[in-house]
Amino acid sequence: MANEESIVKIVTAEYIKSFTRVQELDLEALPAIAFIGRSNVGKSSLINSLLNRKKLVKTSSTPGKTQLINYFLINNRFYFIDLPGYGFAKVPTNVKNQWQKMITDFLIYCPNLRMIVQLVDIRHKPSSEDKSFQQLVRESEIPCLVIANKEDKLKKNQIGKAKKEIRQVLRLSTAPLTHSAPKKTGRNEIWKTLVEIIEATS
Repeated sequence: MANEESIVKIVTAEYIKSFTRVQELDLEALPAIAFIGRSNVGKSSLINSLLNRKKLVKTSSTPGKTQLINYFLINNRFYFIDLPGYGFAKVPTNVKNQWQKMITDFLIYCPNLRMIVQLVDIRHKPSSEDKSFQQLVRESEIPCLVIANKEDKLKKNQIGKAKKEIRQVLRLSTAPLTHSAPKKTGRNEIWKTLVEIIEATS
């Protein structure tokens, strides 16, 4: 159903701080959910949609815009973390390598990391980078929720096929959830999973 109301009431949502290295982290220890995906897959739009905010997280049509580990405090209870995107961003190779190390270190050392939310574009078969990151998360044994973003770009009869392909390529145990920022759909299903993780580990 389009324009669904969120099942989670967002009282406060604010940007807290950015880091280039997870080892620099100096924030209060609270449960954290991190978001990642290929550059320009819509991470910022998803976070804004979940929080019912328009511009809390800056969005850009330029791949590679997010180059830091950005922390947002939600309801003074948990963090949303916007991680640098991976893929074919128009940046130098040495910068891409720095991103890779940043993300790998993050998965290893981030305190209170409860779940990774990996976004993929529902219109396309998962890329080699999508598969590599999924394997990296699987090896880290951190719970991962895969979301097929930009659902509004497909016709209804195409969505099921796309979800099946994503599940097969990424070797998921269940089909990915779907989301559309313009139509504000998929938020409740996503929130149900996030709330379960946050409450189970708080």
